[in-house]
Amino acid sequence: MNILITGAGGFIGQIFAKELLSSPEYTVTLTDIFEPPIPSGSKYPENARTVAADLSTSSSAIISKDLDAVILFHGIMSSGAEADFELGYKINVNATQTILEILRQTVPGVKVIYASSEAVYGNPLPKRITERHLPTPESSYGSQKLICELLINDYTRRGYIDGLSLRFPTISVRPGKPTQAASSFISGIIREPLNGVECVIPLTDRNWSHWMCSPKTLVYNLMVALSLSGDALPSHLRSINMPGFRVTVQDMLDALEEVGGKDKLELVREEDDEAVKKILYSWADDFDNSLAIKLGMKQDMSFVNSVRDYAEELEAQKLSGNTIKI
Repeated sequence: MNILITGAGGFIGQIFAKELLSSPEYTVTLTDIFEPPIPSGSKYPENARTVAADLSTSSSAIISKDLDAVILFHGIMSSGAEADFELGYKINVNATQTILEILRQTVPGVKVIYASSEAVYGNPLPKRITERHLPTPESSYGSQKLICELLINDYTRRGYIDGLSLRFPTISVRPGKPTQAASSFISGIIREPLNGVECVIPLTDRNWSHWMCSPKTLVYNLMVALSLSGDALPSHLRSINMPGFRVTVQDMLDALEEVGGKDKLELVREEDDEAVKKILYSWADDFDNSLAIKLGMKQDMSFVNSVRDYAEELEAQKLSGNTIKI
């Protein structure tokens, strides 16, 4: 199976590529604005190639007629899209539509998995959200994601692609550097203290809660999505709320203390950032996972397990002489 991953230099692109490269049946093209690395520890690195490409100007160079699936992970994150209106639309919308149009002409019917976001929802928020609730985004990022979901629906309805839009929860704990996402602190609250670095979180409300998923579970659910048949959903309803669970800031701090020790709490500083809080409080924090579960996906139940996974990986990196850079 020949797969193209855009935005492959990012954390999700890397962990999903590594999963694909654990099996000889997949060949993977990784592309990003810079030449992305082949994930460290890949079992079949010879089955990967890497390409640097600006998707807003050179998408055709990475699309071949022998593609079986395209995974669209590229994008400007939430705070970045809000701060730079033009760039957000250029990358999040225009580049995505350009790719879809090239796919329509070059490899019609190809499977396309689009990384959307639960930021498509905004106030007024129902107590529990299903795919049937009307998305009302309150950010440029959420609006851009919703526009692309509609494109995926229409291109699929017309038979040009076999598309799915997966509305991701926040993925934590992520290694690496902080991103431009308003939710970046949700990994930082764990990652930075465990690495001996201070983390500033942009709100003082410890009861604020968020819908989250571990990296391991996300990869599992992406593999399920990749295997779904084209008729698993109606051709004009291609959006799925990916499984997650609700975690409060206090839950995150409790998990940090349980796994890292009480002293790690001293490296967390809480300061209200009104611009970021406006985005955070527009997000839903309770979703009905029944559609995704029916399709074969699974749900996390413990944030502590996610923190333990990260701590174990951090320790393994240290023992091998490497470090997880932040």
